[in-house]
Amino acid sequence: MELVKLPVVLKVPVELLDMDLTDDQIIERTLAGETEAFGLLVRRWENPIYGLSLRMLGRDEDARDVCQETFLAAFRNLRKFRGEAKFSSWIYRIALNACNSRLRRPDGARTRSLDEESADGNREEFADQATEGATERLQRAQLSAIVRRALNALPTEMRQVIVMKEYEELTFAEIAEILEIPVSTVKSRVYTGLQQLRARLGYVRDAL
Repeated sequence: MELVKLPVVLKVPVELLDMDLTDDQIIERTLAGETEAFGLLVRRWENPIYGLSLRMLGRDEDARDVCQETFLAAFRNLRKFRGEAKFSSWIYRIALNACNSRLRRPDGARTRSLDEESADGNREEFADQATEGATERLQRAQLSAIVRRALNALPTEMRQVIVMKEYEELTFAEIAEILEIPVSTVKSRVYTGLQQLRARLGYVRDAL
Protein backbone atom coordinates (compact mmCIF):
# COMPACT_ATOMS: atom_id res chain seq x y z
CA MET A 1 0.00 0.00 0.00
CA GLU A 2 1.27 3.45 -0.89
CA LEU A 3 2.25 5.77 1.91
CA VAL A 4 -0.65 7.97 3.00
CA LYS A 5 -0.38 11.32 1.24
CA LEU A 6 -0.29 14.15 3.77
CA PRO A 7 0.15 17.50 2.01
CA VAL A 8 1.58 19.09 5.16
CA VAL A 9 4.21 16.39 5.61
CA LEU A 10 7.31 16.37 3.46
CA LYS A 11 9.40 13.37 2.49
CA VAL A 12 11.07 11.82 5.53
CA PRO A 13 14.80 12.69 5.55
CA VAL A 14 17.17 9.73 5.28
CA GLU A 15 18.82 10.58 8.59
CA LEU A 16 15.47 10.22 10.37
CA LEU A 17 14.85 6.86 8.74
CA ASP A 18 18.12 5.62 10.20
CA MET A 19 17.19 6.66 13.74
CA ASP A 20 15.51 4.25 16.15
CA LEU A 21 13.03 6.77 17.55
CA THR A 22 10.07 5.97 19.79
CA ASP A 23 6.62 7.31 18.96
CA ASP A 24 6.94 9.88 21.73
CA GLN A 25 10.30 11.08 20.41
CA ILE A 26 8.86 11.46 16.92
CA ILE A 27 5.95 13.46 18.32
CA GLU A 28 8.35 15.74 20.20
CA ARG A 29 10.32 16.42 17.02
CA THR A 30 7.14 17.08 15.03
CA LEU A 31 5.78 19.53 17.59
CA ALA A 32 9.15 21.26 17.73
CA GLY A 33 8.78 22.15 14.07
CA GLU A 34 10.34 19.15 12.36
CA THR A 35 7.09 18.28 10.59
CA GLU A 36 8.77 15.76 8.28
CA ALA A 37 9.24 13.51 11.30
CA PHE A 38 5.51 12.78 11.36
CA GLY A 39 6.05 10.73 8.23
CA LEU A 40 7.80 8.16 10.43
CA LEU A 41 4.59 7.64 12.38
CA VAL A 42 2.69 7.23 9.13
CA ARG A 43 5.17 4.63 7.90
CA ARG A 44 5.05 2.81 11.23
CA TRP A 45 1.29 2.71 11.68
CA GLU A 46 -0.32 2.93 8.24
CA ASN A 47 -0.51 -0.83 7.67
CA PRO A 48 -2.14 -1.65 11.05
CA ILE A 49 -4.60 1.23 10.60
CA TYR A 50 -5.39 0.18 7.04
CA GLY A 51 -5.92 -3.44 8.15
CA LEU A 52 -8.23 -2.38 10.96
CA SER A 53 -10.21 -0.12 8.62
CA LEU A 54 -10.49 -2.76 5.91
CA ARG A 55 -11.88 -5.36 8.31
CA MET A 56 -14.27 -2.85 9.88
CA LEU A 57 -15.58 -1.48 6.57
CA GLY A 58 -15.03 -4.33 4.11
CA ARG A 59 -13.94 -2.16 1.18
CA ASP A 60 -10.42 -1.29 0.08
CA GLU A 61 -11.46 2.17 -1.12
CA ASP A 62 -13.18 3.03 2.16
CA ALA A 63 -10.26 1.66 4.19
CA ARG A 64 -7.79 3.84 2.28
CA ASP A 65 -9.99 6.89 2.79
CA VAL A 66 -10.20 6.25 6.54
CA CYS A 67 -6.45 5.69 6.72
CA GLN A 68 -5.92 9.07 5.08
CA GLU A 69 -8.48 10.77 7.34
CA THR A 70 -6.94 9.18 10.44
CA PHE A 71 -3.43 10.47 9.88
CA LEU A 72 -4.63 13.90 8.80
CA ALA A 73 -6.69 14.13 12.00
CA ALA A 74 -3.76 12.91 14.08
CA PHE A 75 -1.42 15.49 12.56
CA ARG A 76 -3.85 18.35 12.99
CA ASN A 77 -4.60 17.39 16.59
CA LEU A 78 -1.12 16.29 17.63
CA ARG A 79 -0.83 19.01 20.27
CA LYS A 80 -3.90 17.52 21.97
CA PHE A 81 -2.06 14.23 22.47
CA ARG A 82 -1.09 14.32 26.14
CA GLY A 83 0.84 11.09 26.34
CA GLU A 84 -1.49 9.71 29.01
CA ALA A 85 -2.10 6.75 26.69
CA LYS A 86 0.20 5.29 24.06
CA PHE A 87 0.22 6.90 20.63
CA SER A 88 -0.89 3.56 19.18
CA SER A 89 -4.01 3.61 21.35
CA TRP A 90 -4.73 7.19 20.31
CA ILE A 91 -4.34 6.55 16.57
CA TYR A 92 -6.43 3.36 16.75
CA ARG A 93 -9.16 5.33 18.54
CA ILE A 94 -9.17 7.98 15.82
CA ALA A 95 -9.41 5.28 13.14
CA LEU A 96 -12.25 3.47 14.89
CA ASN A 97 -14.19 6.72 15.27
CA ALA A 98 -13.74 7.35 11.53
CA CYS A 99 -14.88 3.81 10.72
CA ASN A 100 -17.92 4.10 12.97
CA SER A 101 -18.86 7.42 11.37
CA ARG A 102 -18.84 5.78 7.96
CA LEU A 103 -20.83 2.80 9.19
CA ARG A 104 -23.53 5.15 10.45
CA ARG A 105 -24.01 6.59 6.97
CA PRO A 106 -26.99 5.31 4.95
CA ASP A 107 -24.63 3.53 2.55
CA GLY A 108 -22.15 2.49 5.22
CA ALA A 109 -23.30 -1.11 5.63
CA ARG A 110 -23.83 -2.01 2.00
CA THR A 111 -24.19 -5.63 0.97
CA ARG A 112 -21.43 -6.93 -1.25
CA SER A 113 -20.99 -10.00 -3.40
CA LEU A 114 -18.37 -12.60 -2.55
CA ASP A 115 -16.52 -11.64 -5.74
CA GLU A 116 -16.25 -8.01 -4.57
CA GLU A 117 -15.08 -9.10 -1.13
CA SER A 118 -12.48 -11.44 -2.57
CA ALA A 119 -11.16 -8.69 -4.83
CA ASP A 120 -10.79 -6.16 -2.02
CA GLY A 121 -9.97 -8.22 1.03
CA ASN A 122 -7.55 -10.87 -0.10
CA ARG A 123 -4.60 -8.89 -1.43
CA GLU A 124 -2.33 -9.85 1.45
CA GLU A 125 -3.55 -13.45 1.45
CA PHE A 126 -2.63 -13.88 -2.20
CA ALA A 127 0.81 -12.40 -1.58
CA ASP A 128 1.47 -15.04 1.08
CA GLN A 129 0.21 -17.87 -1.10
CA ALA A 130 2.42 -17.52 -4.16
CA THR A 131 3.47 -21.16 -3.92
CA GLU A 132 -0.06 -22.52 -3.67
CA GLY A 133 -1.99 -23.86 -6.64
CA ALA A 134 -4.79 -21.86 -8.20
CA THR A 135 -7.48 -24.11 -6.72
CA GLU A 136 -6.11 -23.80 -3.19
CA ARG A 137 -5.84 -20.03 -3.51
CA LEU A 138 -9.40 -19.77 -4.79
CA GLN A 139 -10.75 -21.91 -1.96
CA ARG A 140 -8.85 -19.89 0.63
CA ALA A 141 -10.09 -16.63 -0.91
CA GLN A 142 -13.68 -17.86 -0.88
CA LEU A 143 -13.40 -18.97 2.74
CA SER A 144 -11.88 -15.62 3.72
CA ALA A 145 -14.73 -13.82 1.97
CA ILE A 146 -17.31 -15.90 3.84
CA VAL A 147 -15.62 -15.21 7.17
CA ARG A 148 -15.42 -11.51 6.35
CA ARG A 149 -19.11 -11.38 5.46
CA ALA A 150 -20.00 -13.06 8.76
CA LEU A 151 -17.72 -10.65 10.61
CA ASN A 152 -19.34 -7.64 8.93
CA ALA A 153 -22.76 -8.88 10.05
CA LEU A 154 -21.82 -8.60 13.74
CA PRO A 155 -22.77 -5.54 15.80
CA THR A 156 -20.06 -2.89 15.53
CA GLU A 157 -19.06 -3.09 19.21
CA MET A 158 -18.35 -6.82 18.84
CA ARG A 159 -16.75 -6.61 15.43
CA GLN A 160 -14.21 -4.00 16.50
CA VAL A 161 -12.97 -5.97 19.52
CA ILE A 162 -12.68 -9.18 17.46
CA VAL A 163 -10.77 -7.37 14.73
CA MET A 164 -8.37 -5.87 17.26
CA LYS A 165 -7.90 -9.11 19.20
CA GLU A 166 -7.86 -11.74 16.47
CA TYR A 167 -6.43 -9.80 13.52
CA GLU A 168 -4.46 -6.92 14.99
CA GLU A 169 -3.32 -9.21 17.84
CA LEU A 170 -3.77 -6.58 20.53
CA THR A 171 -4.07 -7.58 24.16
CA PHE A 172 -7.27 -7.21 26.17
CA ALA A 173 -5.62 -4.38 28.10
CA GLU A 174 -4.62 -2.54 24.91
CA ILE A 175 -8.14 -2.85 23.50
CA ALA A 176 -9.61 -1.61 26.77
CA GLU A 177 -7.32 1.44 26.64
CA ILE A 178 -8.29 2.21 23.04
CA LEU A 179 -12.02 1.92 23.69
CA GLU A 180 -11.78 3.37 27.21
CA ILE A 181 -13.82 0.52 28.70
CA PRO A 182 -13.03 -2.11 31.37
CA VAL A 183 -11.00 -5.17 30.40
CA SER A 184 -13.89 -7.35 31.60
CA THR A 185 -16.16 -5.67 29.04
CA VAL A 186 -13.66 -6.32 26.28
CA LYS A 187 -13.45 -10.01 27.21
CA SER A 188 -17.23 -10.30 27.31
CA ARG A 189 -17.62 -8.70 23.88
CA VAL A 190 -14.91 -10.90 22.35
CA TYR A 191 -16.45 -14.06 23.80
CA THR A 192 -19.99 -13.16 22.72
CA GLY A 193 -18.83 -11.92 19.33
CA LEU A 194 -16.89 -15.10 18.57
CA GLN A 195 -19.89 -17.19 19.55
CA GLN A 196 -22.10 -15.24 17.17
CA LEU A 197 -19.46 -15.38 14.45
CA ARG A 198 -19.19 -19.17 14.64
CA ALA A 199 -22.99 -19.47 14.61
CA ARG A 200 -23.19 -17.33 11.47
CA LEU A 201 -20.48 -19.30 9.71
CA GLY A 202 -22.40 -22.54 10.06
CA TYR A 203 -20.89 -25.19 7.83
CA VAL A 204 -17.44 -23.57 7.70
CA ARG A 205 -17.05 -23.20 11.47
CA ASP A 206 -14.60 -26.12 11.63
CA ALA A 207 -12.28 -24.32 9.21
CA LEU A 208 -11.76 -21.37 11.58
